[in-house]
Amino acid sequence: MHRYLLCLRDVGFHGSPAPRRLRTDEGWEELEFLHGEVAVPPYPAWSLTDEAMGGVGRLLRRYHGASAKVPVDAEVVTWPTDLADPEGGSLLCHNDVCPENVVFRDGRATALIDFDFAAPGRPVWDLAMTARYWAPIMDPVSADVSGRGHLDAARRVQVIVDAYGLAADLRPGFISVVQQVLQVARSFVARRVDDSVPAFVAAFEAHGGWERWDRVDAWVAEHRAELTPD
Repeated sequence: MHRYLLCLRDVGFHGSPAPRRLRTDEGWEELEFLHGEVAVPPYPAWSLTDEAMGGVGRLLRRYHGASAKVPVDAEVVTWPTDLADPEGGSLLCHNDVCPENVVFRDGRATALIDFDFAAPGRPVWDLAMTARYWAPIMDPVSADVSGRGHLDAARRVQVIVDAYGLAADLRPGFISVVQQVLQVARSFVARRVDDSVPAFVAAFEAHGGWERWDRVDAWVAEHRAELTPD
């Protein structure tokens, strides 16, 4: 991963942290600190605007453009599978472009952090994962809990897809990819709950357990047509 991050700099992408050392004396990797703001709950108003989300789409597109120039040999390097595209791919996707992992400066999305789950996949997979976080693509009850129930998810999906510049032939199937993302995310949570990881167990119980996940799945299926971008 550190070699990859250095290669991103070599091809002109500065929207990711440069590695400093593989390990410090305490056993941690050390990366460049990127100045700016990230949105954490309760999400600030500036992070919920169309301008912010469109900026995330454009940043993701720039990242993918740079990533496509860096060869990734999935047969030689073992990448995390936690949030990876089940269909695979030759481009290294970030896979976790949630609000907490995008650095803003002066209101502009300028950098991505936390590449822990990066793995080869399709660009549309990374975009679907990102749209799920940012729209957000979830039922109104769940959106209300996160303080984002007032947002129009279908319109915001259109905003981020347009800002990214997703090809027309990939748009009709975009929500199918989102549904794949939801299943992978469900498995991700299930493994950590089964392993009794404290933070995941607490969040799982606080947000309604599998009933909440079932509700999201049903809502996306019911509103598939309106969520599909033009």
